Amino acid sequence: MSQTLSVSNLLAVPLAPLAGSLIAGVLGTKFGGNRIGRSASHSATILGVLIAFIISASTLLSVVNDSARFNETLYTWMTVGGLKMEIGFMVDGLTAMMMCVVTFVSLMVHLYTIGYMEEDAGYNRFFSYISLFTFSMLMLVMSNNLLQLFFGWEAVGLVSYLLIGFWFNKPTAIFANMKAFLVNRVGDFGFILGIGLIVAFAGTLSYTELFAKAEELKAMTFPGTDWMLVTVICICLFIGAMGKSAQFPLHVWLPDSMEGPTPISALIHAATMVTAGIFMVSRMSPLFELSDTALNFVLVIGSITALFMGFLGIIQNDIKRVVAYSTLSQLGYMTVALGASAYSVAVFHLMTHAFFKALLFLAAGSVIMGVHHNQDIRWMGGLRKYMPITWITSLIGSLALIGTPFFAGFYSKDSIIEVVAESHLPGAGFAHFAVLAGVFVTAFYSFRMYFLVFHGKERFDQNPDAHHHDAPDHHGHHDVHHDNHPQESPWVVWVPLVLLAIPSVIIGFLTIEPMLFGEFFKGAIFIDQEKHSGMEELANAFHGPVQMALHAVTTLPFWLALSGVATSYYMYMVNPALPTAIKKLAMPLFNLLENKYYLDWINENILARGARALGTGLWKVGDQAIIDGAVVNGSWKFVGGIAAEVRKAQTGYLYHYALVMILGIFVLMTYFVWLK
Repeated sequence: MSQTLSVSNLLAVPLAPLAGSLIAGVLGTKFGGNRIGRSASHSATILGVLIAFIISASTLLSVVNDSARFNETLYTWMTVGGLKMEIGFMVDGLTAMMMCVVTFVSLMVHLYTIGYMEEDAGYNRFFSYISLFTFSMLMLVMSNNLLQLFFGWEAVGLVSYLLIGFWFNKPTAIFANMKAFLVNRVGDFGFILGIGLIVAFAGTLSYTELFAKAEELKAMTFPGTDWMLVTVICICLFIGAMGKSAQFPLHVWLPDSMEGPTPISALIHAATMVTAGIFMVSRMSPLFELSDTALNFVLVIGSITALFMGFLGIIQNDIKRVVAYSTLSQLGYMTVALGASAYSVAVFHLMTHAFFKALLFLAAGSVIMGVHHNQDIRWMGGLRKYMPITWITSLIGSLALIGTPFFAGFYSKDSIIEVVAESHLPGAGFAHFAVLAGVFVTAFYSFRMYFLVFHGKERFDQNPDAHHHDAPDHHGHHDVHHDNHPQESPWVVWVPLVLLAIPSVIIGFLTIEPMLFGEFFKGAIFIDQEKHSGMEELANAFHGPVQMALHAVTTLPFWLALSGVATSYYMYMVNPALPTAIKKLAMPLFNLLENKYYLDWINENILARGARALGTGLWKVGDQAIIDGAVVNGSWKFVGGIAAEVRKAQTGYLYHYALVMILGIFVLMTYFVWLK
C-alpha cells in the first residue's frame, strides 16, 4: 500500500536552497551591505542544498521501498471561471529521481565552487545564483501542474541568463547570455502555445486532470484543419523542449554559454537545466503516446542533434566546448529515446549522463586551473603526472561517455540504440544510423581531448597566449602557482570529482533493472504497448546487467567505440601530422564545421536582420505612417482643416446669416416640390 509523504519535508527541499540564496545574495553583497563574508555565504548555500539532498534521498528511498506517493495542491493562487491556478507537488519515481540528481550535482558544484571561484570578486553573488537555480529546478521537477512547471521553466532560464553573463565586463559573456535568453524565448513561445491549447480545450492546468481527458483530446481536431489537436499540442510543447534542451536548430545558445564560469557549465548545461525538456516530455508521455506524428518529429530532431552536433565536437580546441558539443549530442540521444516511446530509457540516460558529464565539466575546470586558466587543448599535454586525480576521474568520465561496458553510460546508451532499432516509426531508420554513427564520433572526440590533455608532449609552456603567473586573467583570476608547471587542484575541487566518478561507474549497473524493467516509473510514465512495443522487446532481450555488458563486446556499438578510441590515439599520439593533412584535403568540410553549419550566420544575418527589417518597417510604415500619421494625426488634421474652412462662414454680419436662411428655405421648398 502506498504511503503519503510529508508536506513539510517536501516544502523544505526547494525552500532550503532558496533560503541559502537569499542569505548569500542579500547579506553577502552590496545590495544588503556586505554584512556577511565569503565563508558564511558558501556555508549557508551549501547547507541549504545539503538539506535538500538529504530529504530528496530519503524521499527516493520511501518511493522505492514503500511505494510512497504525493500529489496535492499546497496553495491556490487564483480561480478564473473553472480554471484553477495552483502551487502543488507531484512526487513519484520520476520526480524523486530528478530531485536526487539535481540536489546531488548541485551540492558537488557548490563544494567545487569554493576552490574554483576563490579569487573572484563576485564570489557571494555566484553562490546566491547557483542556489537560486537549484530552487528553480526543484520547483520545475516537483510541480503537479503546468503553471508551476512554466514558472520553474522560466526561472531556470532567467538564472541561466545571470550565470552565463556572470562576468558582465566580458563582451563575449554578455553576447552569450543574451543569445541564450533570446533563443530560449523562441522555444518558450511554442511551449506557452501548447499550454494555451491545453487550457482552451481541456480546461485545466493539473497533470492528473489533463491526463484523464487525454482520450477526449485525441478525438478533437485543431480548429479549421483536419490535424489532430493532440499532435499540435505535443509539437508545441516539444518546441519548448527544443529550446531548453538545446535541440537542432535551437541548440546554438549552448556552446556559447561556455563563456560563463565552469561550475555553471556542469550544473546548468550538463545535469539539470538542459534536461528539463527531456523531463517535461517524459511527464507528458500520456499525451505524446497519442500522436505518432509528434513522436516521429521528436525522433528526427533528436537524431539530427545526436549526429551532427557530435561532428562539431571533433574540431573544437576549447576544452569546455568539446564537452559542450558532447552534451548536445547526448541530449540528442535522450530525445531519440523519447521519440521511440522509450521515456524511461531517456530519463535513465538523463540520470547517468548527469553524473559523468558534470564530472567531465568539473574535471575540465580543474585542468583549466592547473594550466593557468588556458582552455586550448593544443597547449596542454602530459598532465597525467602533474594532476593524477583529475586525470583518473577524467578517464572515468570519458569511458562512461563513450559507453564502455560496466560503466554507467554503457547501460543507458546501449539501451537507446537497441530500442531505436525496434521502433517502427518512419524516421527510425535514420535515427538508428545516427545513434550508431554517433558512437564512433563520440569516442573519437572524447579521447582526442583526453589524449591531447593528459598524454603526449608537454605543451603548456609553449602557449603563445599564456598568462604571466603574476598577471590577472580576463576573468579576474590571479595565478596561484609559483612556477609554470601544473599542479593538482585543491581538495575542494578534486573531492567532488571523486564523488561524481563513483556513480559514473556504478549507477547504471545498480539501477537499470528497476528503472527500465521494474516498476520504478509506474504511474509516472505511460506507454501504449500495442502501438509502441520497443520497451517490451528490450525487456525480453535483457538478462541482467552483467550478461548485458559481456554480450556488448560482440555488438557493433562496442567495436565502433573502440575504433573511435584507436583512431584518435593513432591520429594524435602516433601520427600527429595526419589531422593537419586531412584538414588540408577536406578544407570545405572543415570550414562547414568551423562555421557550425553556418547556423549562427543565418541567425544573425538573415533571421535577425529580417526581424529587424520587419520591425523597422512596422515602426516606420505601420506605427509612424499609418497609426500616427494617418489615423491619429491625420484625423485631427482633417477635422481641423474642415473646421478652418467652416469657420470662414462665421462672419458675424446679420445680413450674411439672413441670406443663408433665405437660401436654405429656397432649397428646402425646391426639394419638396421636386418630390411631389
